[in-house]
Parts: sequence; C-alpha cells; structure tokens
Amino acid sequence: MPTKTHKDVSEYYGKVLQTKKDLKTSACCSLEKVSDYVREPLKMIEDEIQTKFYGCGAPIPLVLDGMKVLDLGCGTGRDCFVISYYVGDKGEVVGIDMTDEQLDVANKYLPVQMERFGFKRPNVRFIKGYIEDLKSLDLPDNYFDVVVSNCVVNLSPDKESVLSEVFRVLKEGGEFFFSDVYVDRRLPDWCKEAPILLGECLGGAFYWKDFERQASKTGFHDPRVYACSNIDLLDQETIDKVGFAHFNSITYRLFKLAQLEDACEDYGQVAYYKGTIEHSPHKFVLDNHHIFEKDKPMLVCANTAAMLQDTRLTKHFVIKGDTSVHYGIFAGCGELPPADDDKPIGGCC
Repeated sequence: MPTKTHKDVSEYYGKVLQTKKDLKTSACCSLEKVSDYVREPLKMIEDEIQTKFYGCGAPIPLVLDGMKVLDLGCGTGRDCFVISYYVGDKGEVVGIDMTDEQLDVANKYLPVQMERFGFKRPNVRFIKGYIEDLKSLDLPDNYFDVVVSNCVVNLSPDKESVLSEVFRVLKEGGEFFFSDVYVDRRLPDWCKEAPILLGECLGGAFYWKDFERQASKTGFHDPRVYACSNIDLLDQETIDKVGFAHFNSITYRLFKLAQLEDACEDYGQVAYYKGTIEHSPHKFVLDNHHIFEKDKPMLVCANTAAMLQDTRLTKHFVIKGDTSVHYGIFAGCGELPPADDDKPIGGCC
C-alpha cells in the first residue's frame, strides 16, 4: 500500500519537521482565527501536541454531542482531542495517521487528556493507516456522523479513493468538514514529485474546480465553501518554484445527501434558525453564502434546506415549504465565493 509519496510525506512530518517553526510556508499553519468554541478546549491540550501539529484551518464543526467522528491524518491528535471534548462520554473519535512519530505524541498524552476532560473511559483511539484505504482498518460502512481532516487530503497520491472512502464510512446525512490547500490551476507533474513542495502541502494541492468535480462524481453534490484564506509563500526558493500559481486554504462542507441537486433550485422554501446551538446562540454559519440569524426567515434553495433538515442540524432549524412547486434556478447560483481578502478563488454557491 505505501507509495513513494507516502514515504516522502511520512519522512517530512516524522523526521524533517520538529515543530511549526520548521515550515517554509504558511500552508500547513492554521490561517483561520480560532473561535472561542475551539479555544476553550485548546487551553487544556498539552503544548507538545500543539507545537507538533500541522494544519491549514480549524475544521471543528458545531453540534457534536454524542457524535461518531473520524479524523483523517490526525497527526498528534490536536483536533481529535478538541472534538473528543465536545462529543462527550457518549461520542466516539477515531484518528487515522501513517506517521509513527506523530501517533507516538498522540498516544503519549491520551490518558492525561481524558483525565483532564473528566472522562472515565477514553472516547478517542488512534490507528496507524492510510486514508485511501479505511476498509483495511475495519472501519464500517455508514458509521460516522462526521469526518474531518486538516490539510491532509492534498498529501494523498490517490485523492479519488480518499473521497470514496469518506463517502462510504459516512452515514446518510453525514458531513465531511475539512480544511485543505487548493490552487487556481492544474500544477505540472514535477510539483507532485518535489518532496519539499509536497510536504509543505503545495505540490499535491487540488485545482479547486477539479476537486468540486470529483466531489460531485463521488456523490458529494453542491460542495460548500465555509472559509477561505490566502496562503503566503514565505520561502524565496518556494516562490521561485511555484510563485506562478495562487494557493488558498479552504474549509469545505460536503454532505452525504442523496437528494442534493447539482445546482441551487428554488422551491420557495424558508429556513429559520432557532438559536439553540450552545456556542452559536445569535447566528449560525452554514457556509460563506448562508448566515442564519436567530428567528429571521431566509429564503433557501432545496439543497440548503436538505443540509439543515436532513442532518444532525435538524433540531435547530424550522423549514417551511417543500419541493412540490419549482420556481427555477435560485438567484445568484454559480457566483464565485470571495476569499477573506476579497480575492475570488472560485466555487459554487
């Protein structure tokens, strides 16, 4: 199963990098402002876990109590531990990684983190393996409520298999909420073979449109951009090699919902947010096009309605209307979503 790419990546993250200070770009550093929701448990997580963890976002969704969550490329387990804090005693977190040095750190602190969170038994376990082949790890079909990943899919030599495996292990109505590096064009093959570019999460970056095509082909229709930030190429050597391209860190939401269409269709449906999510009492951000204020009606397409009423979010929303009468394409569908600095990066609404 392990390829040269796997070995190069494992070597880079297990032996070349010792802490975040060794990185040559901002690609594998979190570019999103950490919310209070994430910051609360982060205060209780050991320093070594955090300094040896590499990621390009904060893919920790809301509404996790009692959920089963899988983390692809968990590294030292930082996100796993944050999520374990919120899934609670009745939830379950599984972290997958292929690098021994990273997993050693995660397992080293597992007992102390469980004690610190007040759990009588561990609700987290770490498994060595490859994210392209979850079946060999005995992870069953239709099992997880949520799958997360933080700047790891770009490192895979077989991204199609990663998406297929995520789709397989998710329950109907489940969500793949993940951050990764994307690029504004298809990169030449030599980029994928350069160990440093690959290790810095640039060489294997998905061209954003190819990613969305592959996601839809897999069954994840209507991918939603949750957050987007520019990536700075800090190292002059890296700039000389790939400065011709523009890279972004993007957090996507992909829902496993059979009824999703390939466009935003208008059926006159209206959604109301109840304000009942503990860490988001006044508004709920579904994606960078849909921000729901408490009790304020919002006209939504059928896809958005399904994402709210046929997922773990259902008890926090009221949806008025159905799909019996069609009014055409939803206004604005197909516009490019802006990055946080207003530079367009492309995507579907």
